[in-house]
Amino acid sequence: MTIYDISKEAGVSIATVSRVLNGNSSVSEKTKLKVLDVMRKHEYTPNAFARGLGLNSMKTIGIMCADSSDLYLAKAVYHIEEQLRANEYGNILCCTGYELDTKKSSMNLLLGKKVDGIILVGSNFINEKEDDNRYITEAAAQIPIMLLNAALDVPNVYSVVSDDYTSMYNAAMQIIETGIQDILYFYNSFSYSGKRKLAGLRRALEDNNLLKSPGQLQYYAGSHEDIIAMKEQLLKLYHDGMKFGGVIAADDTLALAAVKFAREAGLRIPEDLSVIGYNNSMLTRCCDPELTSIDNKLETLCRHLINTLMEVLNGNEMPKKVVFSGEIIKKATTR
Repeated sequence: MTIYDISKEAGVSIATVSRVLNGNSSVSEKTKLKVLDVMRKHEYTPNAFARGLGLNSMKTIGIMCADSSDLYLAKAVYHIEEQLRANEYGNILCCTGYELDTKKSSMNLLLGKKVDGIILVGSNFINEKEDDNRYITEAAAQIPIMLLNAALDVPNVYSVVSDDYTSMYNAAMQIIETGIQDILYFYNSFSYSGKRKLAGLRRALEDNNLLKSPGQLQYYAGSHEDIIAMKEQLLKLYHDGMKFGGVIAADDTLALAAVKFAREAGLRIPEDLSVIGYNNSMLTRCCDPELTSIDNKLETLCRHLINTLMEVLNGNEMPKKVVFSGEIIKKATTR
């Protein structure tokens, strides 16, 4: 028996069941009794976020992050923890890696700790196969699940995402409008976000009849920390005869490698090569020249995610998915 089953049998929304569990006074006495009757009938025992039935909230949120050494994910966790503290919540952080089994184990660990909700940081938790997302769906039958920059359309899962598709499309168009036609896309992920970026970039090239060969969409399979290997991959392409006047990268680390490649190849930036990164991280300022990058509004996303979670825990109806637009921050690596 889950809160879905209770809401269905009682003929009310999941949010109404949540309000009853939290002792929210906005629920009528008649509706409250109807929900409680269903719970008693099935001997339903609510988890720790059911404050209204005498069980105190643990005031703790679980956070799952694939790799805390990743600059984007680490910054996201920082913003999320900051917002949770502001709301007087603690957290338990699990660094899961990228394998499905470890993600499932971490989810079960957090559920066993009776956390009030779980936040999945980054888009690597959503899989193409429905079966591979079942661990999220099943967890959401017990507590709210929050997705940062990913989406899954199931009950009690809430998503806050950046519009990666449009951001990448606009980045490509900006380079094209400067007269550059030989553009290379450098990427390293097939996650939910990674696929949206790739689709946006591909559409911009196709709309301008500039996608001439598969090699323009260059996948890097190595470590996200190995900037030298990224640079060497671009150098090999260049020495093998592929010429490109623009590199658009799926993150700032890949873009920094493109800047290093240009120096080693004797190319001037931005005269011979324009480079755009993604995430507008601290690397944009460490880079010389400073890196043009897409700001995906990470802090705004994290703040909205926590606000949504707090409202859900208080039994309020909230949008299942909210999308924020990114912004190109122009610096010295583009014309």
